[in-house]
Amino acid sequence: MIYRRLGNSGLKIPVMTLGTATFGGVGDIFKAWGNTQLQEAKELISVCLENGANAFDTADCYSNGKAEEILGALIKDRRKEIFLSTKTGMSLGDGENDSGTSFARIMQSCEESLKRLQTDYIDLYYFHCFDALTPIEEMLRAIEILIKQGKIRYFGVSNYSAWHLMKMLSICEKYNLPKPVAHQAYYSLAARELEWELLPLGIDQKVGTLVWSPLSGSLLSGKISRTKTPPNDSRLSTNAAWSVDKEKLFDIIDVCEEISKQTGYSVAQISLAWLLTRPSVSGLIIGAKTKEQLVENFKATQITLSCEHLEKLDKVSRVRPVYPYWHQQWTVSHRDPHCLDITTDLTRI
Repeated sequence: MIYRRLGNSGLKIPVMTLGTATFGGVGDIFKAWGNTQLQEAKELISVCLENGANAFDTADCYSNGKAEEILGALIKDRRKEIFLSTKTGMSLGDGENDSGTSFARIMQSCEESLKRLQTDYIDLYYFHCFDALTPIEEMLRAIEILIKQGKIRYFGVSNYSAWHLMKMLSICEKYNLPKPVAHQAYYSLAARELEWELLPLGIDQKVGTLVWSPLSGSLLSGKISRTKTPPNDSRLSTNAAWSVDKEKLFDIIDVCEEISKQTGYSVAQISLAWLLTRPSVSGLIIGAKTKEQLVENFKATQITLSCEHLEKLDKVSRVRPVYPYWHQQWTVSHRDPHCLDITTDLTRI
């Protein structure tokens, strides 16, 4: 297993983290994602540790806390060798203060997660979503206290816009508060909007990117193509996958299948391997329902895609930038005719 430095911290983590959103199967949303119970989860965690992937990601909202409970029960005896991340911020009830990242909510959520996870510290604690109603300074004061108490070691954010994250970093700098070391965000061959602002910010500010849904909700799993329809028991068949332009998706899958025939790697492995070449990416959050699926995903870390393959994948998956990026691209092209797309030519940042 390959390890990479997490953002600007001194910590190294495996490039593959097991996501536990499928653990528990409580509620309609999470039941649609998966229904992994204790025994199946135990097998998946064993496979991870056997392959050097000792990082596990969860959240307080996954199956209303059930995912944390299952994970906690299975790792408590090996806690010192585990890298554990969880999140707060999503709704966990109907009360006025049952969502968001206020000081009170963060402190309470952290205590409740620690109990469910049967541990006295969390390695990486995320704000699961941006809370526009709470001052950033208030969020950061809670994090500062939790770090001083030893209850969390690092913190990050998830699903932030670039300007919200940059504002947080500026406030951290101004008041000498702990800085986020990671941003957990959506990114894949089928969804490259992250490259417009968040990826350049990650490079510039040394914030590591942890990618969730790197296969775009199984759209890049190899289970569908122009000629293949999803299995009846798949979430792809129930429209639970992420919405994308189907024609563009099939164009991307066509190229992946072409590379697959040339290399012997699967569509999913190629998609994951491409992500691991992207700047600022510290790792991928992967899900799996079976041990076999997990092992196949791990093999993506052993793949080295050729320059020709990377160019083909980049070309077919490239998205036309929104304003002002198309204007910046046009302006720069007058000064440098070799610059085709400043949003994807990240070496220029």
